[in-house]
Amino acid sequence: MSARMHLSDAHGVQEPDDGERLAVAVEVLGLLADRTRLALLRRLGEGEADVGTLTEACGAARPSVSQHLARLRLAGLVTTRKEGRRVVYALRHGHLRRLVEEALSVADHRIGHLPPHD
Repeated sequence: MSARMHLSDAHGVQEPDDGERLAVAVEVLGLLADRTRLALLRRLGEGEADVGTLTEACGAARPSVSQHLARLRLAGLVTTRKEGRRVVYALRHGHLRRLVEEALSVADHRIGHLPPHD
């Protein structure tokens, strides 16, 4: 059994075709290709947060943060839950946290002129 089939079986889902996988990956990467959304996802990678906390973390105006969070929620990248009157946001899964971390690591290497590694 290939590693790819094994991972698919472990998640209990049928493996999508390559064209579908690429299309969804392009959509996800497109959502990350925005400074505010990337900052929001980086902060959410540290744990759940409400809009006030996320606004402070990314330095954007609250209405802008709310719009970006709505877009991320509609795309299925973040989840919400109510805590009294507050809405608390979280990443849907760890894959996204790791993707953001890797993108920022690539940036660190480019900015710091660090050598590539595996």
